[in-house]
Amino acid sequence: MSQYFSLIQKFSLIGLTNLLYGLQGLILLPLLSKNLSIGDYGIWIQILVTIGLIPSLVMLGLPYTMVRFLAGKKTKKSIQEVYYSILGIILISGGIASIIIFFLSYFIAKFLFNGFTDIVNLLAIVIFIECIIQLQYNYFRALQKTKKYSFFFLIRVFLQILLASIFVLSGYGIFGALFGYCIANFFIMLVMTSQIILEIGIIAPKFLNVKEFISFGFPTVPGNLSMWTVRMSDRYLIGLTLGTMYVGYYAPGYELGNIISIFIAPLSFLLPAVLSKYYDENRKSEVNFILVNSLKFFLIFSIPSVVGLSFLSKPILTVLSTNEIASESYLITPFVAISTLLFGVYVIVGQVHILEKNTKLLGVVWIIAGAINLILNIILLPFIGIIAAALTTLIAFSIALLITLYYSRDYFPNELFFVIKKIFPRILISSILFAPIIIYLNPNGIITITFVILLSGLMYLLTFTMIGGFTNDEIKFIKKLTYRK
Repeated sequence: MSQYFSLIQKFSLIGLTNLLYGLQGLILLPLLSKNLSIGDYGIWIQILVTIGLIPSLVMLGLPYTMVRFLAGKKTKKSIQEVYYSILGIILISGGIASIIIFFLSYFIAKFLFNGFTDIVNLLAIVIFIECIIQLQYNYFRALQKTKKYSFFFLIRVFLQILLASIFVLSGYGIFGALFGYCIANFFIMLVMTSQIILEIGIIAPKFLNVKEFISFGFPTVPGNLSMWTVRMSDRYLIGLTLGTMYVGYYAPGYELGNIISIFIAPLSFLLPAVLSKYYDENRKSEVNFILVNSLKFFLIFSIPSVVGLSFLSKPILTVLSTNEIASESYLITPFVAISTLLFGVYVIVGQVHILEKNTKLLGVVWIIAGAINLILNIILLPFIGIIAAALTTLIAFSIALLITLYYSRDYFPNELFFVIKKIFPRILISSILFAPIIIYLNPNGIITITFVILLSGLMYLLTFTMIGGFTNDEIKFIKKLTYRK
């Protein structure tokens, strides 16, 4: 039982860490939207989308490969070989990508950043640093060094917010925000590099298992690209079709709906490493237990959040940005919130294919979803505007989840279907019941919004408990967890 207490503590720590990360965009939203034009804010979103795209391609799926293969390593020598082999490849691929971006900066700036070449030149440096940081995070993730991961993650987010704010308020605009972002990343990269060297030293890798690493990781690249297409390409397409101003309208509603991802982050961070360890040790009962309870508790938190965000999107966005942005953006939030919920279920369901090293299937799933998303956006954006991007995102995530569920059905324990069939309706009923409270109170300020959120959350928990959402064993477990010293 103690191992589950330890696992829950790790989930909680990662959840709190990613809460700040998830709020980063919303924290910067009032600063950027009220000190920059909507068009410039749209350029900032394009910058973040680009940072999300390029590293996921040039790293060849190797950071995730490291999580899968490093989790079972016990000796310092084997850890060194895996880490430095992958680091060597990423330094080369990331360096080449940054050089290409630098030399093509004029053309990239012309199409995506309103001609700001300086931004693209700085972006080339940011992307190279980002590649190294992503690998370093996955080192701590693979070895389940949760506290260190969380510490470095929080420091990075704090510095990004602080430095971007200082430069923007000092009048340096979008370039200043990106420069602050770059300084924060460079600092945290140096600190994490020092920590990893202290733990495992420095060696010249022999690149013994590179072929196996690439054969595992590279099939995920098309999937990563397609997943990026589903999650982020809409910002590019909106900018190209409607202009960066509409990116500025679209992004805040998307950021708010995507806050559901704070419940996904602990799952995507911990499950691959934890389940890989248990699976390799042939402890299938632990694997099933973790999968079932991960799904149940993810749904318990995420479904009421979707309902609450859908009804509170306009007043929240009005507080965080401007009336103009809120009136254009609030309808985006429900679509994105539901999409993020579906993605969370996918993250859990897809673990069975990671354990079986069947990454090709997941790649195909996202290629299909990405192609559908791209085609529908191209067709619908000119006719129905930014709402088309939100709608196509929901369609694509639905398709990805349905295909994954179909091909995963033989791996599922029966208890997983029980969660879907029995627990899901109870969660949904408990969530819908607090919606009339939000409608009736109609909050319009930060104090009343906070009060309504707390009241709705309390009502949800009471209702869910009363209709048998928690079993007696779970209630006892929660009490032990709550009062455990």
